Amino acid sequence: MGIETVYAMRGEGVRTAVIDVTNPAFAVTATDAELEAMGEQHIREAERQSEIPEAVREALRNSLLGRGLMAASGSFLDGMSTYLLKLGPDNLGEEFTPIDRRIAASFPVFAVRLRLQEMARLMAEGLERTVGVAEGRPVCLVNIAGGSGADSWNALICLRAAKAGLLEGRKIAIAVLDSDSRGPEFGGRAVAALHAAEAPLSGLEVEFRHFRYEWSDAGRLGEMLGELGAGEAACGISSEGGLFEYGSDEEIVANLQEAHRGTGRDAVVVGSVTRAGAVVRVSRIGERMAVKPRTREGFGELCERAGWRLERVMERPFSYHVRLVKR
Repeated sequence: MGIETVYAMRGEGVRTAVIDVTNPAFAVTATDAELEAMGEQHIREAERQSEIPEAVREALRNSLLGRGLMAASGSFLDGMSTYLLKLGPDNLGEEFTPIDRRIAASFPVFAVRLRLQEMARLMAEGLERTVGVAEGRPVCLVNIAGGSGADSWNALICLRAAKAGLLEGRKIAIAVLDSDSRGPEFGGRAVAALHAAEAPLSGLEVEFRHFRYEWSDAGRLGEMLGELGAGEAACGISSEGGLFEYGSDEEIVANLQEAHRGTGRDAVVVGSVTRAGAVVRVSRIGERMAVKPRTREGFGELCERAGWRLERVMERPFSYHVRLVKR
């Protein structure tokens, strides 16, 4: 018997699937060789691509996903639009157009879906080492520029699936730090739906909170970590498609320093880093959105400056998926 898909309402009053990366309806798979081949194909197609015809621009303006992508030009994709991309073409509702489904089936969006899945699993693996240190120790997941917080609730789902009983009887907090409210509002409803009978988080005590946050004000992060009791909790901090992709070197270091001060010795940080390389370069992602491509070595140096080290690095066509631990 397959896993039942859970649904929650988004702000427009539309019933929307709640992503569960352990559910085959949402899971994506690709070997390293397949990803390399897809990346090479993407480079060839991008090198042949000319300006987008006006007819295609008009079709994009008339599609939900297309409008979000166009609005992100020179900036970043908002949390709710990013979440809808991650649903995949087969999980989009009737309100989506054929061009929406084509966008959702594209290689860059496949990479975003894979990113979510790997972020959740990197966090679950890191937390598995720390949650059981003390019986009843609370769990605190802090999500910087988290949008809906999908990687956080999926980390809990993955951890529960890997280690039955580990999360029971603990206070669990998901804190999404984001300047926008649309994504976190949906995230709160999604987590509530995941608590229903027979749903993946049924029986757990999970509190979902939203804090308005700009990563340029890193000192505020320290205050929030104190309010959340992150220093005593099994704490995981994540930023999928956020701080490490769009933040300046100084902002990344400042936030990591606050995270270091405000958490316990066994805290973990998980995130994605835009990868400096041919796939990103020919896609002109750095021109279309305000990402800051980095090398693995360059990002590692930023981590070292803030008291962290790279424990795990997964190299993907568009990004590095990383887990940090304290030095």
